[in-house]
This record gives sequence, structure tokens and C-alpha cells, in this order.
Amino acid sequence: MAIITANNQSMTAITSLPSGVSAKSLILLATETASSSATVSFTSDIDDTYKEYIFKYIDIHAATDAVSFKVGFRDGSTAYDATKTTTFFQGNHQEDGNNGALGYVAGDDLAQSTASQILIPALGNGNDECISGEMYLFSPSSTTYVKHFISRATGNVAGTPDYCYDVFCGGYCNVTAAIDGVQFAMSSGNIDAGTIKLYGIA
Repeated sequence: MAIITANNQSMTAITSLPSGVSAKSLILLATETASSSATVSFTSDIDDTYKEYIFKYIDIHAATDAVSFKVGFRDGSTAYDATKTTTFFQGNHQEDGNNGALGYVAGDDLAQSTASQILIPALGNGNDECISGEMYLFSPSSTTYVKHFISRATGNVAGTPDYCYDVFCGGYCNVTAAIDGVQFAMSSGNIDAGTIKLYGIA
């Protein structure tokens, strides 16, 4: 097995990868910018071109206080209600240094549900508050296997004082139909601002 080395201990000295080590590239497919948007939807570019897709959500700001940022998946119909089973855990810490915790959150997971999946709960809507994160979607065009996804997001969460949440969510769409659309929304109110980018991994 080849080993990558750099004589000056700097990663910038690496100019090529050994044979057998593949380099993956992010291919930007679409960018959606929210502006008082009820939903942000991706209805194209999710196909069998790539085996892995990444959605990056950047500076997502809620119009309403204490709402959840959620995702739904479309499996060939017009609704984003593909059946999902998921798991959900988070770390949190208040601005005053209190109430640090890490744990599983049973109320935010799904068990064979068509509901949208929470990616991060209870967002604050202050002028300086937002969330950012990313979600991976694997082999969405498979008609043999379930479709797995993994999300991680961090952001300001409403409270007194406000919290920082670091939220991990993963699961699968328990359908053999292809996933051909993904939609993001708040549990109530609009996505006031923010950008979501879709990438394919080549």
C-alpha cells in the first residue's frame, strides 16, 4: 500500500496521489437562495449520474422564532413524503456556559413515517441567528435498495440565553422507488434567508 509523505511536514507539498487512491470532486449542480420562502425544493439533477449527493445549507435564517428546519424526500409522486426511519442526537450548550449536554432525542426521530425529518430544532430568528450544515444522500436512483441520508447542522437555537446546537441525524427512505426530489422547509413560517447548494460527488 502506498503511503503519502511530505518531507517538509506540509500537506501543500503533496502534488499527486499514489496509484490506487482516487480523488473525489464536488460538482456544483444547483444553488437555491431563500427569500421569505415557504420551501426550497430541488426537483432536478438528482438522478443516477452520481452515487452520492451533498446538500450544503448556509446561513439559513428562520422568519419565525423557535421553529425546526426540516427535509422531505419525493419518491416519484408530487409529495415529499417518502417513508423514513431515522435516528437523532445532539450536543448543546448555552451562551452563558450552562446546560451543556449530549444525547439521543427520541422525539425528533421517525419510525416508518411520511412526515418531514427535523434537521435542527427550535431555531432562533434574531437578526444575528442562523444555522449551517450539510446532508449526504446516497444512491437516490436505486430501485433495489433503501436510500440512506446523513445530516449534520449547527446553529443558534432559541432559549434564555440562546443555545448552540450541534445536531446529527441519519436514516433511510424505506422505499425502493427512486428519490427524485428533496425539499427543505421550516416547521412553521418561512425560510427568511439563506442558501442551499446541491453537489454531486464524482
